[in-house]
Amino acid sequence: MKKIFILVFTEIFLFSFGQEKMNNVEYKSSAEVFTIKGLSQSTSIDCGASKMIFLSGQVPLNAAGHLVGSDVEEQTRQVFKNIENILKEYGATAKDIVKLGIFITDISKTPDFRKIRDLYINLQNPPVSSLVEVSRLFRDDVLIEVEATAVIKTNKNEL
Repeated sequence: MKKIFILVFTEIFLFSFGQEKMNNVEYKSSAEVFTIKGLSQSTSIDCGASKMIFLSGQVPLNAAGHLVGSDVEEQTRQVFKNIENILKEYGATAKDIVKLGIFITDISKTPDFRKIRDLYINLQNPPVSSLVEVSRLFRDDVLIEVEATAVIKTNKNEL
């Protein structure tokens, strides 16, 4: 009987949470970041006192869709500019990033990536990260792609 109660309670909780929160999903884009048709730049989920922001993988293309940089440092700089431009739409910055997913074509260039990344992230509380070497990204001249998740506080507690 106890197991049935827990199961029913869990289902009711998940159903009610899911119904309430599904209306709190928002999609945003930055005009300063190249837009790919059929792909959202970002989405956020309202979590009550905070908002969780998910960014699509960012590559080193400028707003016109042109590649910026021929090495990992230059390309990483453009990637983080794109990330910051998207996060700005939510009132956030790269300092609010809690998770990074990094895809790089040459793992030996990781120090070059970190050199630029460290100019943007919160070094006191750095984000959790995954770093994966890949044989190729969507174009041969693209050396790095970075996914980001950020969390910001909302003003709902001030109401």
